[in-house]
Amino acid sequence: MSLEITINHVEQTKISSYDIENVGFGKVFTDHMFSCDYINGAWQNPRIEPFGKIELSPTLSALHYGQAIFEGMKAFKNNDGKVAFFRPLENLKRLNVSAERMCMPQLPAEIFMEALHQLVKLDAAWIPVQAGSALYIRPFMFATDDFLGVKQSETYKFMVYACPVNAYYNHFLKVRVEEHYTRGAKGGAGFAKCAGNYAAAMYPTMLAQKEGFDQVLWTDGATHTLLEETGTSNVFVITKDAIYTPELTETLLDGITRKSVIELLKDWDQNIVEKNISIDELIQWHNTGDLLEMFVSGTAATLTNIEMFSYKGIRYDLNTNIDLLSVKIKEEFNAIRIGAKADRFNWMIALK
Repeated sequence: MSLEITINHVEQTKISSYDIENVGFGKVFTDHMFSCDYINGAWQNPRIEPFGKIELSPTLSALHYGQAIFEGMKAFKNNDGKVAFFRPLENLKRLNVSAERMCMPQLPAEIFMEALHQLVKLDAAWIPVQAGSALYIRPFMFATDDFLGVKQSETYKFMVYACPVNAYYNHFLKVRVEEHYTRGAKGGAGFAKCAGNYAAAMYPTMLAQKEGFDQVLWTDGATHTLLEETGTSNVFVITKDAIYTPELTETLLDGITRKSVIELLKDWDQNIVEKNISIDELIQWHNTGDLLEMFVSGTAATLTNIEMFSYKGIRYDLNTNIDLLSVKIKEEFNAIRIGAKADRFNWMIALK
């Protein structure tokens, strides 16, 4: 039996106010949003309401002590008009990993999946269909106690909203290898998709952008000699011998697109290796001509090539034109997502 969700429809959709095929990323939101409250040890009052502002107390626990986590995922419409989600159960799994690390309650699969199905079914007209576009879905949870004191909250709110999006990046990336600041440290919360990780990354990212870079390429906090990820994505390095990506540690986000790239490459019988990648190793591959390509992967970014990385003020230009494997992977992903190719990995879950 499906979860009973109270639905309060908008009086009139605002979709006609936008060209949803050309909305950029993260600026236009659909008509409705989902909410559910955690009170007295149980999730209750699941509801869908018109998208809009929510009332918050100035003493809200999340505002002061940072108990806030989120996910990013997408829904796609195929050529027959059918809608499907890309690996939503992986998002739920990661949300609950983040919740555990941040001392927050676990979210049942029934609530998560019913929220997605009913919200997207209601706002399905908002899904763009042009290549590279999708409905981006943002599930998130935050602490709601009205209490001044450093302790975990006893109440929480889980919400979901959605927005039609085009590509997050519309160009190849220039990245600066970080030599001073740290995204995540051993024993910390780098693996969790929590708000504080992104807040702490904003200042070094701003400094890099002032120098003309798009993103920081983070390194390990202990030595600043090992590649980790960029501010928005996991990293892949393609050489003549293998395809490398940093192995997961407690300082790296377990990217769902990353996981999917690895599965696809194994299916293609590619030599994919998860390992520590040193900056010195990367530069050596570049200087010997063994470095063929670098790209990032993420829900928002999908797959985007790195055209240049900078380390200690030296610029290293990369191939972005000839026989790009990342382009082939991206095309395969898109074909599976819109039903043009069989979903042999069982990645897609159809809208009910």
